[in-house]
Amino acid sequence: MTKYRTGIGESSSKIILIGEHSVVYGQPAIAMPVPVVRAVTRTMHCPGPLRLECAFHHGILSNGDDNIAGLKKMIPAVLRALKQPEGGLMISIKSRIPEERGMGSSAAVAISVVRSLFHYFNTPLDRHRLLSLVEISEKCCHGNPSGIDAAAASSAHPIFFMKEKGTEWIHNTLHATLVIADTGLKGQTLHAVASLKKRLKQSVHLQGKIEQLGVLTSLARKTLETAKEEALGPILLDAHLILRELGVSHATLDHLVDTAMANGAMGAKLTGGGCGGCIIALVKDAERASHLAKKLVSAGAHNTWIQPFQDGYIPVRT
Repeated sequence: MTKYRTGIGESSSKIILIGEHSVVYGQPAIAMPVPVVRAVTRTMHCPGPLRLECAFHHGILSNGDDNIAGLKKMIPAVLRALKQPEGGLMISIKSRIPEERGMGSSAAVAISVVRSLFHYFNTPLDRHRLLSLVEISEKCCHGNPSGIDAAAASSAHPIFFMKEKGTEWIHNTLHATLVIADTGLKGQTLHAVASLKKRLKQSVHLQGKIEQLGVLTSLARKTLETAKEEALGPILLDAHLILRELGVSHATLDHLVDTAMANGAMGAKLTGGGCGGCIIALVKDAERASHLAKKLVSAGAHNTWIQPFQDGYIPVRT
């Protein structure tokens, strides 16, 4: 008998602070958790077959369609790891993370589910085991995921990521705030990656831009570690201008970046795959963030969130 009547698992969403696209070509990227937008899963006793309640499915897990393909594969694997039968449970997911906006929705949901099941069965869960189980779902959703979404969403700190070297936690000392604004347009990561790959083969000039993004990312890490938000702002804007030159931005993204810069942001850029999705804007404090968020909504943003760099971070958990 489990100790808990309800197993609860939570996960932050995430954003790429800098380094999207260039990370595909061996350059570093920085990602960070966004605890103000999160997924929460509850596991409860329920007689009969294993059931799932979420935005895409209500009923027996095995009857779900391709919208929950990752969870259909991962949840039984988690129960096998726990040496538990595949039945007698209701798994209920509530997520406020928008789909296909570059905020790590699928990874965050999977993290919350794994944490919920381990909590329900009162079993310790280390970070390596968590990420290996989440990878089962992520491979179904994304084919060959880099792992940066799950690593960032499950962290309590910004992470420095390189494709061949894995992740390092960044000792962040920055006291600033991010405003995240959703264009309302689905990101088109696969299209953006494929089209950029084609353009890079045709242009030595654009290949140099990839290296410039890598340099900017390393500089951004130094600003986080030395609390130099005034230096980080221009770095973010420079990164956006390069991404726009690489052809992975969008008119709506550019419009919101321009709006942010005209209304007190120290820097702003697209985040994630581009061609839609979200922008991030750096401001000094919550008061300026609230003002900017209103301006971005007036300029057409579908939604906004305010995330301090330090305040509001969840404690380190597996």
